[in-house]
Amino acid sequence: MSVPAEAAAPRKWYQFSLTQQILLGLVVGVLLGWWMSGQTPEARQGWNEWLGVVRDIFLHLIKVMIAPLIFASVVQGFAGTGDMKKVGRIGWKALLYFEVVTTFALLVGLVVVNVVKPGAGVVLAANAAQSTAGLAKPLTLGEIITHMFPVSVMDAMARNDVLQVVVFAVLFAMAVIAAGEAGKPVFTFFGSLTQVMFKFAGLIMKFAPFGVGAAIAVTIGAQGLGSLVTLAKLVFTLYGALVIFVVFVFGTVIWLAKVPLRPFVKAVREPFTLAFATANSEAALPKAFENMEKVGVPRGIVGFVLPAGYSFNLDGSTLHLAVASVFVAQAAETTTGIHFTIEQQITMMLVLMLTSKGVAAVPRASFVVLIAALESFKLPLAGAFLILGVDALLDMARTSVNVLGNCLASVVVARWEGEFDDQKAAAFLADTGPKA
Repeated sequence: MSVPAEAAAPRKWYQFSLTQQILLGLVVGVLLGWWMSGQTPEARQGWNEWLGVVRDIFLHLIKVMIAPLIFASVVQGFAGTGDMKKVGRIGWKALLYFEVVTTFALLVGLVVVNVVKPGAGVVLAANAAQSTAGLAKPLTLGEIITHMFPVSVMDAMARNDVLQVVVFAVLFAMAVIAAGEAGKPVFTFFGSLTQVMFKFAGLIMKFAPFGVGAAIAVTIGAQGLGSLVTLAKLVFTLYGALVIFVVFVFGTVIWLAKVPLRPFVKAVREPFTLAFATANSEAALPKAFENMEKVGVPRGIVGFVLPAGYSFNLDGSTLHLAVASVFVAQAAETTTGIHFTIEQQITMMLVLMLTSKGVAAVPRASFVVLIAALESFKLPLAGAFLILGVDALLDMARTSVNVLGNCLASVVVARWEGEFDDQKAAAFLADTGPKA
């Protein structure tokens, strides 16, 4: 009797939930970074080195669990259905949803940047001739499709290439289904592995407040709060466009799909905060996996939609590309007097709609795609390098919206399949016990 009573006991005022711990780490990190920015370069370098160690340890521990967690979850989730047709049905529904929502992201970005005009009055340096020789090129459509299929699953896991891991896992799950009785021990093994990886993620999340605080402190310490001043209008334009997109586009999706708002908000707040503070989608993936399943999305759908969304449903990154590319066009018009027409902007959005699909497979993803778009439309690359000055601040916003969008996508596909568990969502909302 004593155990249930203890479990039901309300949390003490000093026992913070994980979300509160992460937010506290974020605030402390900002204050520490602001203090560091006023120190001498030597002192700042010393702080950056040790805080960088804390940040990198956290990110390494997160990354090491991603491939086995995705692989086990997808295999167990899809093999558990015993239905190959269902696997294909979930796939096309997810991809259709991804395409529709990312198109709206481009439209919102295009409208907002033309209304606010953050690039108007910004003069680009005439002699800014930075080299892009070291940057990878965005993948063509054919290369994206080829890249989806790994040469070696071990290599894909070592590189944390989530799309290749998902494709292999789906095919492997289909083989488990086809194997019948012989596949049952494999199915049982991956079910156990999934549970172990969730427990592993819970252990690592205890370190999240320290990793988050260190990450934001290094960013603020290097950039300084004054980094907002030079390109403040661009930063606020992107943040404003993302808010509009979340409220109106995601809000409409939530209304149409009858997504239970309060349980969903509770489920996404920790992954969202982690993504924002670390500017790293992978840092939020394990917690997003766990919480989406807790809120009522079947494991098979979570296991496919979340990783696939990392390549095909980057709503925040897509909107950022729309805002950044037109910002450069506006700055180029101020510098050269040559107007970049709305027809040219729409054409560039269509190009970005395709090239952004390969963004996850390219180092320095959004920046590389932006460079490619600017080169295609003969816009000055100096504008892209100007944006790099505040890219850390932009990255935090677009990454967190990417995570939010993929979490929502998993709920929408589950609802579309008629498999979303509303009772589980209600139970998740009612659970007010201490969080790990």
